[in-house]
Amino acid sequence: MNEFIIQDGKKLRLGYTTGSCAAAASKAAAYMLLSGRRKEHITLETPKGITLELDIEDIEATDAAVSCAVRKDAGDDPDITDGALVYSKVSLCPEPGVHIDGGEGVGRVTKPGLDQPVGNAAINSVPRSMIRENVEEVMRLFDCREGLNVVISIPEGAQLAKKTFNPRLGIVGGISVLGTTGIVEPMSEKALVDTIRTELSQRRALGCENALLTPGNYGAEFIRSSLGLDPETAVQTSNFIGDSLDICRELGFRRILLIGHIGKLVKLAGNMMNTHSKYGDCRMEIIAAHAGAAGADKKLIADILGCVACDEAIRLMREKDPALERRALEGVTKRAEANLSHRAGEEMSVEMIMFSKEYGILGETENARGYLTFFKEE
Repeated sequence: MNEFIIQDGKKLRLGYTTGSCAAAASKAAAYMLLSGRRKEHITLETPKGITLELDIEDIEATDAAVSCAVRKDAGDDPDITDGALVYSKVSLCPEPGVHIDGGEGVGRVTKPGLDQPVGNAAINSVPRSMIRENVEEVMRLFDCREGLNVVISIPEGAQLAKKTFNPRLGIVGGISVLGTTGIVEPMSEKALVDTIRTELSQRRALGCENALLTPGNYGAEFIRSSLGLDPETAVQTSNFIGDSLDICRELGFRRILLIGHIGKLVKLAGNMMNTHSKYGDCRMEIIAAHAGAAGADKKLIADILGCVACDEAIRLMREKDPALERRALEGVTKRAEANLSHRAGEEMSVEMIMFSKEYGILGETENARGYLTFFKEE
């Protein structure tokens, strides 16, 4: 791949995700199965809008099935899957449609709360859509009325998974097939913080005294769909919430409203101002501690500690006692607010709205709703 970005004055090469590899291999395998012709290169349009021209490797074909692979290229991003072969085996089946599953080296979900339900292969939603859309494109090309089975495998996956959080998350047997844009963009921490600073500086130069912050795409979508604001109003902080507050204070912002998913913001109650998992994952410990303070019994606390996703912990509390859930989340919100206020200092005030995609708003500070009006007016 010959696409580049500039970071810290360096020219860095983009890569492509395991999801793109799986989709491209599936498209090529479907083409070979339905046409009977060998395919050593394939074109793939990614959700990012970048077109990939990928080599097809290790082709094995019979009248009933074709297997082939695409080699993962992470570009200049450090990635444990770089160079791994991602295989797709496509075969005919009597049931119409495209049926996707995971094979060797692709993990399987054993705990609730992840992108895929328990029992499914850990092939996330966007890669599944990419696989299905590209295979269906080939089926239309050859007027295929039968169904196709697609099995994705990564022979190195079981070994690679030991270097990931998959075992902790309840994904067993291999790695996950991931990617939301199809493209891997290398990004240094310094470059990310510099980008945040640039956006905030531009807004301050325009006379804005209030800053709307959100960690990422979940928050931006929530701002649009649930709060009726243009997501472009918000500056995305990624994991750098503490650094973003520091920059806001340096630039002279007066009011900050932080809106984010509980999976990120719950960590603020533990004073984790960089929410990247490499610095720790205290989400369940924090929720369990506040549930205990709200009156949860030992079993519920233990069950929360066994969760892999915040939505699952919320569900357990809600089923046990909605009033307990409310008290626990109020405790999380107040502790996060105290830590944010301490980081912000006396000259700048911070309000927060914490939500989940499944349950909506889970916690908000006293003046958060009032702060929304500032951004609607600006």
